[in-house]
Amino acid sequence: MAGMLDGKVAVVTGAGGGIGREIAIMMAAAGAKVIVADIGASLSGEGGSVTPAQQTRQLIQQRGGAAEVCTESVSEWGSAQKIVQAALDHFGRIDVVVNNAGILRDGIFHRMSPDDWLAVIGVHLNGSFFVSRAAAEHYRKQESGAFVHITSTAGLIGNLGQANYAAAKLGITALSKSIALDMRRYN
Repeated sequence: MAGMLDGKVAVVTGAGGGIGREIAIMMAAAGAKVIVADIGASLSGEGGSVTPAQQTRQLIQQRGGAAEVCTESVSEWGSAQKIVQAALDHFGRIDVVVNNAGILRDGIFHRMSPDDWLAVIGVHLNGSFFVSRAAAEHYRKQESGAFVHITSTAGLIGNLGQANYAAAKLGITALSKSIALDMRRYN
């Protein structure tokens, strides 16, 4: 795997911990320069801290990789643009977007608050759209780029107490298919 991503620049959202951290570390080990994008919120999306992203950057750098931190939110269009701009500012290009950021606000459907619905949709589905859309113009101009979207079987079969999460994950599946069709001509 070493060298597979030499010369590439990757943005990994939700890279401050968990799966996102491991993806960022593995991409750096394969040669990519990585933007560790994470607001440092709790699993439910509360609070924020630069520490988780800095820890991921440190792990990458200790292993000889290149990484920078961006603590902008994926769930806001302007912030998503800043995430992509961080890749351009630090490394001069963008080649890969891994939309991994996510939160959970589980609750039985008839008790789920509109805020919990919107928060989960905002991070998972809107975040995947916003960051991908912010990168799309750069991909089009350079005629290359890759999107990696993290989804779940919850989107295909549902899950108890996760109507918001399941809807977002199935939406990401449809978004991915549509992006592939629209962006195919630009490689």
